Amino acid sequence: MSAMTKELLRKVRMIVPPMLEKFHKGQLGRVAVIGGSENYTGAPYFSAMASARLGADLSHVICTPPAANVIKTYSPNLMVHPIMREINELPASHEPASELASPIINMLSNLHAVVIGPGLGRDKLMQATVAAVIKAARERNVPLVLDADALWLIQSQPELVHGYKECVLTPNVVEFGRLAKAVGLGEEDLPDTGEAGCKKLAKALGGVVVVRKGGVDWISDGEKTMVGDGEGGRKRSGGQGDTLTGSIGTLLAYRDVYHQKLWDIEGNLDRSETLMLAAWGGSTITRECSRLAYMKHGRSLQASDLTEEVSVAFLTLIGEREESRL
Repeated sequence: MSAMTKELLRKVRMIVPPMLEKFHKGQLGRVAVIGGSENYTGAPYFSAMASARLGADLSHVICTPPAANVIKTYSPNLMVHPIMREINELPASHEPASELASPIINMLSNLHAVVIGPGLGRDKLMQATVAAVIKAARERNVPLVLDADALWLIQSQPELVHGYKECVLTPNVVEFGRLAKAVGLGEEDLPDTGEAGCKKLAKALGGVVVVRKGGVDWISDGEKTMVGDGEGGRKRSGGQGDTLTGSIGTLLAYRDVYHQKLWDIEGNLDRSETLMLAAWGGSTITRECSRLAYMKHGRSLQASDLTEEVSVAFLTLIGEREESRL
């Protein structure tokens, strides 16, 4: 582990709250995952369970009714809300995206962070509903993590997140290329899809944080850049990125508690630095989950195996404070 990695882990540890008797339910993280359609039920579950396993007090999944019925069977620990609708579930002439978004928007004031995209799909009504939620979250300054088909929405409407500096995007190499094209960056602007390319895309989007996933994860807000280069597993099964979104979402929740100074905090990190630290921390924890799961399962590794390693990865990399131990 490099000296730089050790220093970044020390700073991530600063924003993770201790487990104190004075805290009440919900203070250590209220995270919602919006996604989950009839054909995609695993992704929101993996994201929300990563959030829960990393220590969020309350983990919500907001999805369609068919997805909700399935996700509820995966775990009783998640709060599942069957609010979303696909267009084929409603009369052809009825597309009430604003009506569907309303109860979700009403929840925003009670959430520390929102993850949008796992299992979302590209249904017209689902996309319009989350677009309304993103707009409302910006107005309320709620941190967002956008992945998967939420990035499909952003490539067609980059103005939804442009300049919003409480937002993290987590594209893979294909999604990265689409986003770059959407904001007018050509091959001449992106000499590579590593550090320089990540920085240029983040800057073109007005300073959102971009986590460009790959052999290493490049993380940039257009000004500062970090690299997540911890060893990961070699199996590329689908769903591993959902552990990343849930982990970032929980670290963003911890970040909020840090800035509220609900305990005797160390240092005085500013919000732009803690946003980057949350993104880098989520990347580093996910890579360690992948490494640990691959050591156990090899080529048979599945996304659910990463979920089982979240707690171990946290303890290995960050660890509990002395005051958290019984």
